[in-house]
Amino acid sequence: MGKDFYEILGVKRDASQEEIKKAYRKLARKWHPDINPGNKEAEGRFKDISRAYECLGDKEKRGLYDEFGEEGLHAGFDQEKARQYKEWDAYRQQEASGQAWAGKDFGRYQSYEDILGDLFGAGGDRGAYFRTSATSMGRDVEHDMTIDLISALKGFDTDIAIQRMRACPVCMGSGYDPDSPMKACPTCGGSGRVNIADGPIHFTKPCPSCHGHGKTGEPCPRCAGQGNIPDTEKIRVSIPQGVKEGSKVRVAGKGEPGFNGGQPGDLYLIIHIKPHNILKREGDNLFMEIPVTVKEAIAGGAITVPTIDGMVKVKVPPKSQSGQTLRLKGKGAFNPKTKKRGDLMVKLIVKVPQTDDKDILDAVEKINRFYRDDPRRDIKIY
Repeated sequence: MGKDFYEILGVKRDASQEEIKKAYRKLARKWHPDINPGNKEAEGRFKDISRAYECLGDKEKRGLYDEFGEEGLHAGFDQEKARQYKEWDAYRQQEASGQAWAGKDFGRYQSYEDILGDLFGAGGDRGAYFRTSATSMGRDVEHDMTIDLISALKGFDTDIAIQRMRACPVCMGSGYDPDSPMKACPTCGGSGRVNIADGPIHFTKPCPSCHGHGKTGEPCPRCAGQGNIPDTEKIRVSIPQGVKEGSKVRVAGKGEPGFNGGQPGDLYLIIHIKPHNILKREGDNLFMEIPVTVKEAIAGGAITVPTIDGMVKVKVPPKSQSGQTLRLKGKGAFNPKTKKRGDLMVKLIVKVPQTDDKDILDAVEKINRFYRDDPRRDIKIY
């Protein structure tokens, strides 16, 4: 069983979205790998914290998690099918205790086979799961990927090497030695089906020993009967612009191979962002500090500021104060959902010359006469 996301963030299940966000920020600052270099425990905790917030920080994902657990977050998860299955399971339990209700309506499903067959991958043919050999889609695979902030903001293409399972080239995924004779399966007696429940309605599932074929053979010498072998594959992936910490990038068909001709699962790259030495991202906005001279702060002027689009000219208003923030609209991070960009917030930091030159000291003395009040007059701690 996976770790409880609420416990990871240290919040109650009825916590507000703002409380969840605050808890994540506090824990992320404490356990970030850059704050704890070389600390494997911190790295693991940070991954758990990021995964928990990626779910609970999104209202829709949080709702699925509250109702179905982590299963509800898997790609391709069908809420309707899962709810129908729960309803059927409750019916089955009541049936076992002699309290089942007759003529129960399961919505668009007309039988137990419809529910289970649809839920577990039979596609458009209701009940096909119970009538054919076991064909199943491969499992999805997740892979952590750490990139720098600029790459995340701009997007890029890259090659990565991943370890994944692939169909055995000797048995072609069947798990049986192609040179050995096949015989009737002892588990199902050659029928390919086994009962999965007793009661007034009889239904079956594919035999787990022969996978619905009705025959078995000697295990494949290459894969030891597993049907799959580990392999390292180099693949080309595209990281879209605007991805942020915890984003998932889907690479179709690069998960584990399907069974018995089933489609392969997908690969999901879990994105982690390394901190930048100047830029900081909050939502879709970017923040940075830019030093200005005393003259630029007092008299105003134009300065050059670096952005992800290149250098731009920015006007510093006269009489600017240290800490004052200028907004550059549309120069922030791209949001893949809204297709819009945030803003770049430029914080001015007034820098004074590091000198004991008498002319400078005399000039500062003249400047000091223009302070109308004590600049620390309103600074109080009680």
